[in-house]
Amino acid sequence: MGNLLEYSGIVTKIRGMEAKLLTPDQFTEIVNLGSVPEIVEYLKKNTAYADVLETLGEDQIHRGNIEKVLTQSLYHDYTKIYRFCRQKQRRFMKLIMKNYEIDLINYCLRIVINHYRQPFDLNYKRAFFDRYSQISIEKLITSRTTDELVENLKGTEYYAPLRKLKDSQDVTLYDYNLTLDLYFYISTWKEQKKLLKKADLELFMRDRGSKIDLLNLQWIYRAKQYYNMKPADIYLMLIPIHYKLSTDLVKELVEAPGYEEFKNAVAKTSYARHYNFNQDLTIERMYADFLHHLYTVDRRRDPYSVAAINTYLFLKEEEIKKLTTAMECVRYKLSPGETFAYVGGKTQ
Repeated sequence: MGNLLEYSGIVTKIRGMEAKLLTPDQFTEIVNLGSVPEIVEYLKKNTAYADVLETLGEDQIHRGNIEKVLTQSLYHDYTKIYRFCRQKQRRFMKLIMKNYEIDLINYCLRIVINHYRQPFDLNYKRAFFDRYSQISIEKLITSRTTDELVENLKGTEYYAPLRKLKDSQDVTLYDYNLTLDLYFYISTWKEQKKLLKKADLELFMRDRGSKIDLLNLQWIYRAKQYYNMKPADIYLMLIPIHYKLSTDLVKELVEAPGYEEFKNAVAKTSYARHYNFNQDLTIERMYADFLHHLYTVDRRRDPYSVAAINTYLFLKEEEIKKLTTAMECVRYKLSPGETFAYVGGKTQ
């Protein structure tokens, strides 16, 4: 009864929001459209994205601007949920906020390191971050070097891990990204035990632990298949948390001498059925499909819990990724069949 009372308002709100997510039939209609402006017009007339897309003039309808307003839609949904949360759920929402903060820092690092001429167009994120984040966009946009960017994160939790890279030799964007990823997963793994109790903690640990395992599997696969990395280098990029992958099994995966040996090691994991390498699926698609299954099952089993929040925001983020991918495919005149291959997966 306690969880029912704590989450009834949030769950009711989320159910209303989820009813507005795109259906499989709507995605079918979208991928069969002939141009990005047609997709935008369809979204304005038939979906909950109408309000954010109405802010774009005809001369602003291109991928960059569309992605911005879709991101704003995600932020609006986060805000709606946050307003219905009590103090305990708001602490959980701050764990989710860290993911958006990491994305922002990685974007800024990419801008600075690649010396883009038109660097920081972040006004569309400013109001949201000013309210919910420890990061000041106003400070970040003044950065012109990585050292300046790191210094402008002083006072946030991200300063210390990034500051350690300052005196290293030949630091790349990959090094910064990896440092942030490792910090994010290690810190949230520790914090969840302080912020969540009993059923909520068990559920979040299962979701986060499985995600960490799957990311490590994905990173090992990429390192071996595409970059021919040595085991010693692969170990450095892995999140040092083992949920369902034992230390011995991780060792077997990393040190597998060839592709067949790697597949045989994967077959020993509890995730094996989601990694059928004989299917025409990317490992990224399989990763997303497994998380979709995990989140929706958790919510079905325990609807009045953090699963309601976790699952909705995951579905929303996946929907935005699929929409932007679909628009890119349509822009390059791919056939509907080819577009579906890239979009893939489930919508709800």
